[in-house]
Amino acid sequence: MQSKALAYIITEKMESLIKAARRTIATFFGLGFFPLAPGTLASFAVILLYKFLAVDRMPLIWPVGAVLVLLAVGGVAAEGYARELNQRDPGRIVVDEACGQLIALVGLRAAWQPLLVSFVLFRGLDILKPNPIRKLEVLPWGWGIMADDVAAGLVAGLLTHGLFLILP
Repeated sequence: MQSKALAYIITEKMESLIKAARRTIATFFGLGFFPLAPGTLASFAVILLYKFLAVDRMPLIWPVGAVLVLLAVGGVAAEGYARELNQRDPGRIVVDEACGQLIALVGLRAAWQPLLVSFVLFRGLDILKPNPIRKLEVLPWGWGIMADDVAAGLVAGLLTHGLFLILP
């Protein structure tokens, strides 16, 4: 009888820890709870991390690896938290914006001009969602939450790289 009670307690604690981890990742460490423009805040936090961690000085495999991990873990966390809230794409889930912004930054030098151009382009594309980016939202759950931001990040990154190839 005692072992069943202990197993129940352990199971409950594990479920509670998983929910907390899922919420923490999906809200990008709580930034999704910010009352004004939480997606913009999460994107800007990624810009600051990129700048101050000097990601541009790291081998390219590191930011690419970070994108892949954030995409996989973020997608699972976003889906689980959305289901927990019983909403398709809750505004407090901002790991998708963090991932999309990181995609837009990969390969950029960590100077303020390209970082801010990338930020403006990514946020503009994420908010306006031109076709075919908008169509990606219809994918099921975690894929739909993440895919439109991944596409916006890819387009913003390509545009930023192109712009800074042309400009000195």
